[in-house]
Amino acid sequence: MNTTLTGATTVGVRSDARRFHLWMAGVFVLIAFGGFVPTYWAPVVNGTFHAPPIAHIHGILLFSWTLFYFVQTAWIATGRTPTHRAWGLVGISLFSVLICSILVLKITFLRLDDAHGFGDAGRRFAAIAVGALPLMIGFFVLAIANVRRPEIHKRLMYVLMAGMMVPAIARVFLTYLAPAGAANGGPPPPFVALPPTIVAVVLIGIAMVYDWRTRGRPHKVYVYGAVAVLLGSVLSVLFAGTQAWMSFARFLGSLGG
Repeated sequence: MNTTLTGATTVGVRSDARRFHLWMAGVFVLIAFGGFVPTYWAPVVNGTFHAPPIAHIHGILLFSWTLFYFVQTAWIATGRTPTHRAWGLVGISLFSVLICSILVLKITFLRLDDAHGFGDAGRRFAAIAVGALPLMIGFFVLAIANVRRPEIHKRLMYVLMAGMMVPAIARVFLTYLAPAGAANGGPPPPFVALPPTIVAVVLIGIAMVYDWRTRGRPHKVYVYGAVAVLLGSVLSVLFAGTQAWMSFARFLGSLGG
């Protein structure tokens, strides 16, 4: 009798956890779309968005990746684990192309900022996106390496997605909290990445609280992941003004031709 009750409880907890991750995947989709409404979606619809084609390519890839994560989570939530796994290689390919698009986008905007007289400001701000790449790749590689350990895999993917929400959250901060006329002053200072990073950490904190309520303690992936996301952003901000980074940023800009 006790064994039956324990088994039923375990199944119930797993089912509830799947619903939690599906709800949060939906939240990520809303953030990814809503965060870019003021600076991308609305201007595109109004015909006032002017940027190189790579900006559109990157936008499509980023939103596609967020939707892909939602669909993958939905398949797990509905018990279609084989389908989830069958699409794994597509996810790896999509993520790889997305990372490449981030790098190409940064190189393109480094050159544009330089041409418009915002060279140093653009190079400093680029440290945020470029500095986040190793962390993103690290989380993803670890998630793939732990694909047979679902409790670790899903949490690594969650931390990755929370960290990837920083640009969308930052657009909201910059749109509604930036001083009037700031948008015409070139790229913002690197420290503007810190508030949205804290929001991303809060998203991880929500998962930690959920773990605490369902398993009695937060999983170490969430704890280490939250620290890594916050520390990575702080280090990028501190490194952005160094001569070493500025020299590397100039090298990146030179790759554009």
